[in-house]
Amino acid sequence: MRTLRAGLFRCLLASTFLLIVCAYTSQLLAARISLPVPRITLYPGDTIRADHLVDRAFRADPGRQHPVYRSREDIVGKIARRTLLPNRPIPINALRAPHLVVQGTVVQIVFREGPLEILGHAVALQSGGKGDVISLRNIDSGVIIKGVVEADGTVQVGIP
Repeated sequence: MRTLRAGLFRCLLASTFLLIVCAYTSQLLAARISLPVPRITLYPGDTIRADHLVDRAFRADPGRQHPVYRSREDIVGKIARRTLLPNRPIPINALRAPHLVVQGTVVQIVFREGPLEILGHAVALQSGGKGDVISLRNIDSGVIIKGVVEADGTVQVGIP
C-alpha cells in the first residue's frame, strides 16, 4: 500500500511540475516580439534601405519598454542620426526624415492668407525635412525669415 501511495504521489508531483514548466514556457514564448534591426553597421547620414534590415526576436519585458521602431515601413528611407549597430533595436530618436530642403540652396517660399498666395524665393540657411522650422534669407530683401518645410519642398512662411 505504501508503494502505491508513493507512486501516486510521484505521479502527482511530476504532473504538477509539467504543468508549471508548460505554463512558464508558454509565457516565455508569448512574451517575445519581432523587431526590425540593422543587418550591418549603419553610420550617421546613411539612408536605410530594406536590405539593411533583418527581423530578430526579442523578449518583451513590460517593465523595460524603450521607444524603438517596430515596423520596417517606418524605417526604410529614413536617415541615421547616429551609428546603428547590427542586431540591436533602433531607437525612435536615432533616425530622421530625409531633408527636403538643403542648406545653401534656393527654395520657393509661400505666404498664404485666406485666398491670397504670394510666392518668392529664398536661400535656405538650414537643412530640413517635412515639418521642420528652418531659417531662410529672402533673396530680394536680404531679410532673414523662418518657415515650415512642406512635403513638396516649398517653405511656408508667415505662420503665426
